[in-house]
Amino acid sequence: MLAGLVRIFSSFLFPMTNETLYDRHALAELAVWQDKMRKPPSWTNRLSKGMQTRINRIIPQRVHDIITGAIKHMTRAVLAGSEFVAPAPTTQTSLMAQEEAVRNRVTWYKRVGAAEGGVTGAGGLLLGLADFPLLLSLKIKLLYDIAAGYGYDVSDYRERLFVLHVFQLAFSSQERRREVFSQMERWHEFAATLPDDMNLFDWQTFQQEYRDYIDLAKMLQLVPGIGAVVGVVANWRLLHELGETAMQAYRMRWAAANKKS
Repeated sequence: MLAGLVRIFSSFLFPMTNETLYDRHALAELAVWQDKMRKPPSWTNRLSKGMQTRINRIIPQRVHDIITGAIKHMTRAVLAGSEFVAPAPTTQTSLMAQEEAVRNRVTWYKRVGAAEGGVTGAGGLLLGLADFPLLLSLKIKLLYDIAAGYGYDVSDYRERLFVLHVFQLAFSSQERRREVFSQMERWHEFAATLPDDMNLFDWQTFQQEYRDYIDLAKMLQLVPGIGAVVGVVANWRLLHELGETAMQAYRMRWAAANKKS
C-alpha cells in the first residue's frame, strides 16, 4: 500500500518522459517475445517440419545445390567481412531514437526486397533462382544496418556472429530456435567462448534450417503465372520477420546492459 502511494506521488514529482514510457513498452513486448522463443515445438511445428522434409525430396538436386551454394557463400562473407562495408554504429543513446531509425531502414529494405522479388518472380526459372542470393544479400545488409542502428560495430567478428544467430532465430524450426535463443540469452558469456576460426561454425545446420524455412514459399515463386505475386509477398514477409526478430534480439541486449548498469 505504502509502496503504491510512493509510486503515485513520485509520478507527480517526476513524470515519465516519452522515452521512459517507450522503454517500458519495449520491455513488455520483449517479455512476450522471449516467452514465445522458449516454447517447445507444437504439433503443427513438427507437422510442418515433416512436410518440408518430404517436399525437399521432390525438389531437383540442382535447385538445392544453387540455394546451398548461395547461403554458404553469403554467410561466410558475413564472418570474413569481405563483401560488406560495416556501417558506423549510431551515436543515438535512447532506445526510442534508435528504433525509429531502425524501423525506417526495415521499411526501405522491405520495399526493395518486394520489388526485387516481383521482377525475378516474373522472369521464369532462371531469374527466380537468382532471387535466392539476391534476397540473402538484402537480409544480411539489413542485419548489418540494424546492428549499427543499436550502436554495435559489426567490424567486430563476434558481432558478425551475433548477426548469424539473429538470422537463425528468424529462419529456423522452433526446436532449433530454442537452442539458438538459449545461447543469445547469455550472449556476453557465450561470445567469450566462441572460436576465432569461422570453419568451426555449424554451417550444415544453418543452411538446412534456412532452406527448410523458406523453400515452400520461394519454390512457388518459380511457378509461371504466379511467380511475380509470390515474389513480392514472400520477400516482404521474410524481410519483415527478420526485422522484427532482430529488433527483439537487440532489445534483449539493451535490457541486459541496462540491468547491469
